[in-house]
Amino acid sequence: MNRKTITNTLQNQGGFITTGEVKSRGEYEQLRRATEVGTLIRLRNGVYVEMSALANNMIDVERIVPHGVLCLYSAFAHYRLSTQIPSSTCIAIEAKRKVRLPEYPPINLYFWKKEYLEFGVVKKNISGYDVFITDMERTVCDAVKYRNKIGLDVCGEVIDNYLKKDERNISLLHEYAQKLRVKNILTNYLETRL
Repeated sequence: MNRKTITNTLQNQGGFITTGEVKSRGEYEQLRRATEVGTLIRLRNGVYVEMSALANNMIDVERIVPHGVLCLYSAFAHYRLSTQIPSSTCIAIEAKRKVRLPEYPPINLYFWKKEYLEFGVVKKNISGYDVFITDMERTVCDAVKYRNKIGLDVCGEVIDNYLKKDERNISLLHEYAQKLRVKNILTNYLETRL
């Protein structure tokens, strides 16, 4: 693989490349040398990334944590529901699943029951990456569910900003709250704000 081909592959894939995309021994040698000189970083076994791609605040979740779902602070930031700037990427995965994380970028894993990963999740293209993320109503319900971990002030801010959105769907919000067993708590929050 010549340098131009490596560059093209990296540009086409948001700065990421896997050993499976390397076609010959010479191409693999190029990949190894780029890692040695620091042009590429090995994220995990078989996955490499350019330094510039890591500067982006969005990562290729599917390559780093296959079937992972952006949630909580990462979703709050995407939907502009909070002024909190996430210090790491928040990714939900199925409970008891083992995932090996790279040292960089910082990632916080949340282990959810399988049934909680089966609703309120959408696929979006964010900063050139196709990622799974909780939809806006699910994100609000997660803020209520994890209110003691994220803080009541952050939870309140998420709800307040959600209520200002024109595209909100209150009936879907109640449906998700019921599934997550936080409907009464959410109703109390909404009654004080509406």
